[in-house]
Amino acid sequence: MLKKVIYVALFVSDQDKALDYYTNVIGLERRWSVPLPGGTSWVTVGVKGQDFELVLWPGTPSSAKPVEGIIPATYTIETEDCRKAFETLKSRGVKFEPPEVLERSWGLAAMFQDPDGNRLQLRQGSV
Repeated sequence: MLKKVIYVALFVSDQDKALDYYTNVIGLERRWSVPLPGGTSWVTVGVKGQDFELVLWPGTPSSAKPVEGIIPATYTIETEDCRKAFETLKSRGVKFEPPEVLERSWGLAAMFQDPDGNRLQLRQGSV
């Protein structure tokens, strides 16, 4: 029956700018960039070596209800070293909110928004 989730749409205002951000700033790899009828393109990015892809699709992100005063991330990227990834992305201009790595009972997290307001987080399991 069902096998696996392979794509999730990430709504962006400009596909070219989003592709640049997710590949050159965040460090994901470009998978597809194929023109479609109507002036848009099928643009995807993903973590090297992983099948799952984010589709950079024209549109507007929605906002979520805050939990403990923090709006939760819609997309989570696992990392082996959350603090190191936090510092690397911060040095590339990524703005984290809150501005530090959060320690949770299940591990570490650092949340940020892309230029279109999509909420993402870095996550490191039990430390």
